[in-house]
Amino acid sequence: NYLDADSATRLVSEFPNQTVCAIIKHNNPCAVATGVSVKDAFIRAKEADPVSAFGGIVAFNDKVDYQTAKELTSMFLEVVIAPEYDEDALSELSKKKNLRVLRFYGLQNAFDIKKVSGGYLLQDEDTVLYEKLKVVTQKEPTAEEMEDLIFAWKVVKHTKSNAIVIAKGGRTLGIGSGNVSRIESLKCAINKAKEFGFDLKGAVVASEAFFPFRDSIDIMAKEGITAVIQPGGSIRDKEVIEACNEYGISMVFTGLRHFKH
Repeated sequence: NYLDADSATRLVSEFPNQTVCAIIKHNNPCAVATGVSVKDAFIRAKEADPVSAFGGIVAFNDKVDYQTAKELTSMFLEVVIAPEYDEDALSELSKKKNLRVLRFYGLQNAFDIKKVSGGYLLQDEDTVLYEKLKVVTQKEPTAEEMEDLIFAWKVVKHTKSNAIVIAKGGRTLGIGSGNVSRIESLKCAINKAKEFGFDLKGAVVASEAFFPFRDSIDIMAKEGITAVIQPGGSIRDKEVIEACNEYGISMVFTGLRHFKH
């Protein structure tokens, strides 16, 4: 629970100027959404993957009010974490047996530590979002697409590799995580979106590392995806860019990958 809560807190903290809800399971986001209110963000996130949301960890980057608390207690959750709560919200949440309610006070950047046989690996935390955004295709993303690309890029940063995030309208539609090939993560994300009835036309895709082949672009085109964000850096970048140009898909390079293990 603490590890999931930490992952969730780090994800929602990527959005200082938006109201965001993230639902986490086993250190991976199930769904993430912006909203006009905290309640709206939670409902939109839950609708993106209602199955995985069951028993999840829910994080907010804004104060939880009573109406949001009522929505939260309507289902089984392990943890709710937010920077603040209204008193009546805390009263409502306290009625839910075995629900852990946590408060966070901001992040403290330090080191990422992994245990290996015989010792530990220590490195700086991944705190940089991107080096420089560069449109590499003939078509440029629209303002709406660019907003969704940045949203999806922030989410995919916190998703275990190989990771793909499909997003539209400030909400994830499908997330593929932890697969041993990038194309499998893409297929998982597409299948997840279709499972809950989302139309992928006009959606965007974020990949936390480069596409080694054009096959992922071919699949995206068939689904109506219109924009992609990825680090770049493959020896076949040119082929991937050419595929995007063939389909009229815009692509943005970030110059920085986000492997998470």
